[in-house]
Amino acid sequence: MAPATHFAAAVLACYLVAQAMTRSAWLGRAWTWRTPRLAILCWQALGLSVGLAAIGLPLSLGLAPYQAGPGTATLRFLRDLAGAGTSLLGGHGWPADAFPTGLGPPRLALIALAATIAVVLLGSTVRSLSGAVRVRRRHRDLLTLVGRADPAVPGALVLDHPSAAAYCLPGVRPTVVVSAGTLALLDARQLAAVLSHERAHADERHDLVLLPFTALCRALPRVAWLRAAHDCVALLVEMRADDKARRQHADESLAAALRRFATADSRIVPAGALGVADRDLDARVHRLLWPGPAPRLRPLAASAVAMLLLALPVSLYLS
Repeated sequence: MAPATHFAAAVLACYLVAQAMTRSAWLGRAWTWRTPRLAILCWQALGLSVGLAAIGLPLSLGLAPYQAGPGTATLRFLRDLAGAGTSLLGGHGWPADAFPTGLGPPRLALIALAATIAVVLLGSTVRSLSGAVRVRRRHRDLLTLVGRADPAVPGALVLDHPSAAAYCLPGVRPTVVVSAGTLALLDARQLAAVLSHERAHADERHDLVLLPFTALCRALPRVAWLRAAHDCVALLVEMRADDKARRQHADESLAAALRRFATADSRIVPAGALGVADRDLDARVHRLLWPGPAPRLRPLAASAVAMLLLALPVSLYLS
């Protein structure tokens, strides 16, 4: 029962840490905003730990009769299952001693539950990725028809549309897109800062950073804290791209561009793209104009906790 207790503790601890990080992320002067790259890594560790622990909890309960760690017990169960299947196919019937004593229907149901959770999480990830790829492919095909090059935005495509739009269409061949409305809305320095921000999304593959949380939300749509975690990571991704852009451009230029986007009559961010979201604008402008001191202890402490929570289920699987 010890592995099951550890898996349950990991799930609870991940939930509590995620709640704390989610609340702190929306307070304004949180360490997550000051060090978004480190905060994203912490979120990735928490998401992976939750998934592994959610599978490991019913699995360890079901395999308890093997009296071994989850990894070893799983290998023994698969070996016994393969042996029983071979015996059955050979016409010798189902061996009475195929599995240890105590591995009855309730425990087999727990093992099946663990397998189901694994399949659901993996399937949700595959569906989220394939769906995003399909949407981006269709949008990229559309861009080849209506997009045009413009010397004012080298390396990007321009859409002749009056609404404000500036986004990155990620993928193997990422594309940065701006609208004619954006060209009219921003001056040269503001536009350059926005383009650097969107190219940062492409360079660091922020779409893949968000993918695990999109998949978790798709697999468990009614779990509110997972949705809050997704929104938190989405904001951190934007802040990370801001940090990349501010290395080449003044903070005031990017902040002014965001403010102009906020006052635009209409904005467009197509499905499957990374772009400006309404809920992010005020927080990002505040962070750019009033950055505050960079915290030291809280990021280190949070990173240590996140790595520990990830190491716990991984070590259990290796036992």
